Amino acid sequence: MSGGLLVAGTTSDAGKSVVTAGICRWLVRQGVKVAPFKAQNMSLNSFVTREGAEIGRAQAMQAQACRVEPTALMNPVLLKPGGEQSSQVVLLGRPVGELSARGYHGGRQQKLLGTVLDCLEQLRGTYDAVICEGAGSPAEINLRRTDIVNMGIARNAGLPVLVVGDIDRGGVFASFFGTVALLSREDQECVAGFLVNKFRGDVSLLEPGLDMLHGLTGRKTYGVLPFRHGLGIDEEDGLRVSLRGAVRESVVAPPLGADVLRVAVCAVPLMSNFTDVDALAAEPGVVVRFVDRPEELADADLVVVPGTRGTVRALDWLRERGLADALVRRAAEQRPVLGVCGGFQILGEHIEDDVESRRGHVDGLGILPVRVRFAREKTLTRPEGEALGERVEGYEIHHGVADVTGGEAFLDGCRVGQTWGTHWHGSLESDGFRRAFLREVAAAAGRRFVPAPDTSFAALREEQLDRLGDLIEQHADTDALWRLIESGPPQGLPFIPPGAPA
Repeated sequence: MSGGLLVAGTTSDAGKSVVTAGICRWLVRQGVKVAPFKAQNMSLNSFVTREGAEIGRAQAMQAQACRVEPTALMNPVLLKPGGEQSSQVVLLGRPVGELSARGYHGGRQQKLLGTVLDCLEQLRGTYDAVICEGAGSPAEINLRRTDIVNMGIARNAGLPVLVVGDIDRGGVFASFFGTVALLSREDQECVAGFLVNKFRGDVSLLEPGLDMLHGLTGRKTYGVLPFRHGLGIDEEDGLRVSLRGAVRESVVAPPLGADVLRVAVCAVPLMSNFTDVDALAAEPGVVVRFVDRPEELADADLVVVPGTRGTVRALDWLRERGLADALVRRAAEQRPVLGVCGGFQILGEHIEDDVESRRGHVDGLGILPVRVRFAREKTLTRPEGEALGERVEGYEIHHGVADVTGGEAFLDGCRVGQTWGTHWHGSLESDGFRRAFLREVAAAAGRRFVPAPDTSFAALREEQLDRLGDLIEQHADTDALWRLIESGPPQGLPFIPPGAPA
C-alpha cells in the first residue's frame, strides 16, 4: 500500500486533529506503516522532538497514534501567535523570525510551498501512507492564492480530501455543501466526500440528509462518528484538560484518600502548553480548573502559573487582575505554587526582555531568587533528571535564560518553601515524580489526599488513542477509506456551482 489523505474541516475545531489521529491508529493496527503531516500549524501548544525541533503538539500526538517518533518533517511550518497581528514563524523546527499576518500571507507563505512539499515527499518515500491534516477551512477564499495547508497541498500532491463537519454545532449539511461549492473546479476534483463528527442520537434519522447531500454533491459520506466525551487530546488552542473534557465540565474520578486536591491554573494571555496539567487531571481525586480572578485561588490546594508566549504581557495581566498580589500572599503563607516556563520566569525577581516584549527591565513577582534574560536563540531540548527522589523527563521551549541565585534545586529551576519553578514542560507526565509532587502538595495543603499508585499517564494516553482508532473502525466505512488512501480521489466527481470567485 502507498498513498495518502488530507483531512480538512468545515471550520476550525471541527475535529480534524482527532480524526487524523484516529485514522492513523486504525491504519497502524492494520499493519500499515503510517505517518501524520500538517504543512502549517498555528498553535501555542508545541513539543520538542528528539532532534531538538519544535512542532505542534497535535502532530506529536498523531505520531504517537502511528507509534513512530515525531520529526520536524511532520509539521514543517509552525506559527506561534505573539499578539493580535503577528506570529513567530518556526520553520523545520527552528524559529526564523516574527511576521505580521499580512506579511506572511502577502508572500512568505507561498514561498514555503516547495519546502512543505519536499517534507511530504520525504515522508511518502518512507511510509506506506501519510495522513495529512488541513487547517481552518479549505473554503477560505480570501487566502486560497497563498494556501499551503489545504487545497494548495492537496492539488500539488494529488491527495484526496475528506471534509470533516462538527454536527454538534448545527448546520453541518449547509457547511458541507457550501465548502465544496466555494472551491474552484480543480479543487473540487480532490474532494472525495464527508465525515460527520460528534453526532448524538439515532443515525437513521440522519440518513435521509446524507442521501440528499450525496444527490446534491455526488460525494458520499464516509462515516458518522458519535459524540464521545474526553477525546480532545493535544488540540491546538482550545482551553481543555485533555483527559477530562472541557474545563469546568470535568468528570472527576473518586479520590483514593479522604480528600480531593484542587488545582487552579492561571489562565494567562497567550498561554502555551497548557497540556502540562493534563497529567494532574488524569489523577483520581484531582480537580483542575482554569481561573482568572484572585478569589478563585482561595480554596486551591495548588496554583499553577503556566507557560506563555508573552511573559511580560502575562505578568501585566496578573497584576491588573489582582492575581499577582494573591500569588505573593499565597507564597508567603507557604501555600503551594508551581511556575512552569513563562510562569517560572514571572515568579522571579526581574526580567530583561529585549526580544519578546522589548520592554527591557521588568520587575517580576520576587517570589523565587531568579533573574531572567531573554536570548534571541530559543532553547529547545529534551532534558532528563531527578527530583523528589524520582526520575523525570521533560522538554524545554523558551527564550528566557534563568540565573538561579538561591533556593533549593528543583529540576533546572528552584524551590523556596512551597513555591516551585522550572522551565521543564511535561515533567508531570513522569508518574513517580507526579505522585511524589502531589504528596508534597497535599501535606502542605493539609489535605488527606493520596495519589493512586497505579495511574500511568502513558497508558491512559494509549487507551485514548485506541478509542480514536475504535471510532474510525466501528463508525467509518473503512473499506472505502482504504480505497481512497490507496487510489486517490474518485474520478468523475461533479462540479458544484458557483465555484470559487475568479
